[in-house]
Amino acid sequence: FTASSSLLPQVVAVYGTLSDLLSVASSKLGIKATSVYNGKGGLIDDIALIRDDDVLFVCEGEPFIDPQTDGRAQEELTGSHTDWLTLNVGGRYFTTTRSTLVNKEPDSMLAHMFKDKDAWGNKQDPRGAFLIDRSPEYFEPILNYLRHGQLIVNDGINLLGSTALFVGVLEEARFFGIDSLIEHLEVAIKNSQPAEDHSPISRKEFVRFLLATPTKSELRCQGLNFSGADLSRLDLRYINFKMANLSRCNLAHANLCCANLERADLSGSVLDCANLQGVKMLCSNAEGASLKGCNFEDPSGLKANLEGANLKGVDMEGSQMTGINLRVATLKNAKLKNCNLRGATLAGTDLENCDLSGCDLQEANLRGSNVKGAIFEEMLTPLHMSQSVR
Repeated sequence: FTASSSLLPQVVAVYGTLSDLLSVASSKLGIKATSVYNGKGGLIDDIALIRDDDVLFVCEGEPFIDPQTDGRAQEELTGSHTDWLTLNVGGRYFTTTRSTLVNKEPDSMLAHMFKDKDAWGNKQDPRGAFLIDRSPEYFEPILNYLRHGQLIVNDGINLLGSTALFVGVLEEARFFGIDSLIEHLEVAIKNSQPAEDHSPISRKEFVRFLLATPTKSELRCQGLNFSGADLSRLDLRYINFKMANLSRCNLAHANLCCANLERADLSGSVLDCANLQGVKMLCSNAEGASLKGCNFEDPSGLKANLEGANLKGVDMEGSQMTGINLRVATLKNAKLKNCNLRGATLAGTDLENCDLSGCDLQEANLRGSNVKGAIFEEMLTPLHMSQSVR
């Protein structure tokens, strides 16, 4: 038998009268027993009603309470929401209270898991710890947040360093539904992002890239910023500078053979004596650039392509441009004195006020070009009308 307010049973032999049984029960349980009940709460007033292996409940006069069926109510009366429990998160143990997991974020997954005992059927390991299959590294800051209301790491300082840790904790906060922490982390991640670096690449940095790249490999520099950099006398063959910013760069004597400068910004740059054999400069902007003495002529027959390029005011004096494609390019006010333009395609090209003195335009295609104000003095070969007829 047992006292109705306790779950610690005592086994005794039942003999004599009911008074004898109450006396033995009082002695065994340390109480003043006044009544005996069976397992269903029935009051026993005669010892003859007791059968072998019956479980009896002894009271001191208080109403009968079955501790086996009313355990949950007793737990609520004694404060089960603040009892201690252990979590096994990814193999690491955390000890906390039920109130910590429930009170701060009552609508979170953790609150629903531990608000009502066994409501989720939480699995436990052999040590009795509740199993949670998540990362302990990211769970710890969440548990600390539920304890203190602040994001705290192991060493007790605010979490302001690692963006990767921010992101990991954010994903855990989303998984567990810790809404107030999600908002806090999103702001923290945004503030921790470094400012975008648009500073130009220096010669030293670029040379380091060149040295680390095999000569037969194409170096991708598409869209990079080289503004104002000194890239003179460098071997830049086959490099992809598409849409790169090369404004005000020093590219004098550089080897740009077969380089891709499509839509690149070369405004104000210096390319004097540069090797531009087979270069691709479609729709590039080289306004105001200096290209004196450049070589566009490839002995193998590969022609440089500057179709649609903006070459306003460029100085290309003395350049070798046999077979070059300048179709629909803009060379207004450009200086092309003494240039070799044999077989060049200048159809639809704007040559207004362009100085073509001393140029070789043999077999050049000038159909549809704008030659208003252009200077054709000291021509090496006669310019036939058929070259400029639409």
